[in-house]
Amino acid sequence: MADDGIWTKNADILAKAGANANAIAKATAATDVYVLEIESMVNVMTRYNWSDAYAGLNADTKHLLKEITSNLCAINVIQWDMSGFTSRTEAEDMINVLRDVALRDLSILRDKKAQDFIINS
Repeated sequence: MADDGIWTKNADILAKAGANANAIAKATAATDVYVLEIESMVNVMTRYNWSDAYAGLNADTKHLLKEITSNLCAINVIQWDMSGFTSRTEAEDMINVLRDVALRDLSILRDKKAQDFIINS
């Protein structure tokens, strides 16, 4: 199955979800659903359609979008089944780190001053 996302691919998600994540949750068919939902959510949250503008964005902005999407998708993968991790705390720590980075990046995209820089550069 092909990767359906615009900003991130299954390999990016798998790297962040870790080796202990559930194999079914890591499958491309599952992550494709997460990617499309999260890309839509980011567009709405930031009130800018990054998906339509993606081809014209600079590399820095594309990497920021990939980081947000892959982090949030990895959280979904980890939450799907935490039994493969050495402990629930390990899985929760991974989720917390991924969430914190995604929230930081989202705040950058939502900042109108940053948008002027990343959209017009």
